[in-house]
Amino acid sequence: MGPVVTSRISQIRRISCVLTILRTGDDDVAIKVLYCGICHSDLHTIKNEWKDTIYPCVPGHEIAGAVTEVGASVTRFKAGDRVGVGCMVNSCQSCDRCAGGFENLCPGIVWTYNSVDLDGTVTYGGYSSNVVVHERFVVRFPDAMPLDQGAPLLCAGITVYSPMRRHGLDAPGKHVGVAGLGGLGHVAVKLARAFGARVTVVSSSPAKRREALDRLGADAFVLSSDAYEMKAAAGTMDGIINTVSANIPLTPLLGLLKPNGKMVLVENKALVGSSIGGMRETEEMMELAARHGVAADVEVIGADYVNEAMERLARADVRYRFVIDIGNTLRDNAE
Repeated sequence: MGPVVTSRISQIRRISCVLTILRTGDDDVAIKVLYCGICHSDLHTIKNEWKDTIYPCVPGHEIAGAVTEVGASVTRFKAGDRVGVGCMVNSCQSCDRCAGGFENLCPGIVWTYNSVDLDGTVTYGGYSSNVVVHERFVVRFPDAMPLDQGAPLLCAGITVYSPMRRHGLDAPGKHVGVAGLGGLGHVAVKLARAFGARVTVVSSSPAKRREALDRLGADAFVLSSDAYEMKAAAGTMDGIINTVSANIPLTPLLGLLKPNGKMVLVENKALVGSSIGGMRETEEMMELAARHGVAADVEVIGADYVNEAMERLARADVRYRFVIDIGNTLRDNAE
């Protein structure tokens, strides 16, 4: 990985033995990256499939590591703390959305990588050795949360946690459907169970049945191509968390919802959207996940395996998240 430009917020150092001076502002937290999850959006960005990639690009927004230095004004963190950085590293910090804890909805949001920061510099992500981030966008890892398995929660976890909380699907007795069983879906199952909800996985893959029921503990499984199973589940769900990335017909899923259920556009039901979650919600999600033993199912890889991991990710050949072991990769290369 070649050298990259240094920016004030989310500064990135290439994975190498080259010494680079960290510039930590008064409100910043310097973090040694130990693990970084691989999200499917990393693959889209690398391949410029969204037509907005700024090269050179350093992906990674599921960052877990240890604090190495804090700025003079930082009060929430100290050197040695176990922390993470998710999808965003800045916002205007002054609008009503930021004030309400929904920085993810701020018009001035700055993404962790492939984004232009408020000072005009380009942000780089966690496929690197160090990052420097404003303390507001750093998340503390609970003691019970392993860094490698917890890293994907900073994207996959908050992406499914936030809509469950916002739309009343976070209570015992609720029936939550999870459409798709991948990087987001398997975490959605675990979090819904942590809330005490009844969980049904809806999938087009018969091979996911045993995975959902036996391994992840879902209460039920519905094969979306089986008309009998879909009919039997009709009108039973309070909400569906749809994690399917492919274009699929929504109509068959609509019949699974109760009146006033959350996803469809007819019969007093609503199709709702969600984009990750704010920093307050992210802290809540990590605490709840740690209390209930919720973590991502990961395959930990070395940095030299990233290209092959991207090829496997494109084939959906991962259960369920790749996480780069950056800390040990750097140590091994230094020896």
